[in-house]
Amino acid sequence: MNWLGKKVLVTGAGGFIGSHLVERLVMLGASVRALVRYNSRGSWGWLDHSPLVREVEVVAGDICDADNVLNATEGAEVVFHLAALIAIPYSYVAPHSYIRANIDGTFNALQAARRTGVQRFLHTSTSEVYGTAQYVPIDETHPLQGQSPYSASKIGADKMAEAFHLSFSLPVVTVRPFNTFGPRQSARAVIPTIISQCLGGASTIKLGSLHPTRDLNFVGNTVDGYIAAAESDAATGRTINLGSNHEISVGDLANRIIQLTAASATIESDSTRIRPEKSEVERLLADNSLARELLAWDPRVGLDEGLQRTIEWIRENQHWYRTGTYAI
Repeated sequence: MNWLGKKVLVTGAGGFIGSHLVERLVMLGASVRALVRYNSRGSWGWLDHSPLVREVEVVAGDICDADNVLNATEGAEVVFHLAALIAIPYSYVAPHSYIRANIDGTFNALQAARRTGVQRFLHTSTSEVYGTAQYVPIDETHPLQGQSPYSASKIGADKMAEAFHLSFSLPVVTVRPFNTFGPRQSARAVIPTIISQCLGGASTIKLGSLHPTRDLNFVGNTVDGYIAAAESDAATGRTINLGSNHEISVGDLANRIIQLTAASATIESDSTRIRPEKSEVERLLADNSLARELLAWDPRVGLDEGLQRTIEWIRENQHWYRTGTYAI
């Protein structure tokens, strides 16, 4: 695909992954419209701090408002749909919010794309839809398990995307990132939680369960996957894992970050941060062979390099993190 002048809409553009994707698309020469969530402060999320924001058409709105989404989609040739509520702990507190944002919001985006005739619709899934691995590595045919209200809402969104492709021939590609990390990620995620506590001088790093394993992938790799999926005709109608094909336990990850930050800290499992027993996803390990086959995609940045980049960014931006507070 020649991105020069290509009219692109990114929903959830003010978020962690969305803001990185917007910047990459701008650098590729695309004409980017960014849908960010309206708020009374007029904030555009992480795009407020992007050196490329002047080259982006920013639209503030709400993915749950169908008319707003339709207006934002007008004229777009490619849609990258990332808008979602993603924090798992908060999904226990406000599950209906996840139905509205993730299922209804995805329906609005799909319907708008259908009505405006977009050439490609990139839908964002998550490895959480697999739940605890029944076998590893996890390929795209692995059963889906709604072990949290968040994961259940994303399964619903994934199936809606599948239905629009099969029912209306909408050119949908579903990308399923595993545990993306990197600069700009909030403390609701485990890596910024560990790093911010280490850099904040905490003597004890408080976490939830330490034994579950995760497949961690640097944000630049994930953005590479989005771009490759949009460019591949063979990806249309497919769901594609974006993972590293490696796993690490939360406890081992914390020890690695303690070493990289030269912190003097011990690790503690805090009961208030532990998921309900049947809701905990015990193991995630991606099979990324389909991404290699269809997209010629391979993670360029490994775990240690990605962690070092993230540590340096958080070191320079510690004011964004409340290290003594559990963020849900």
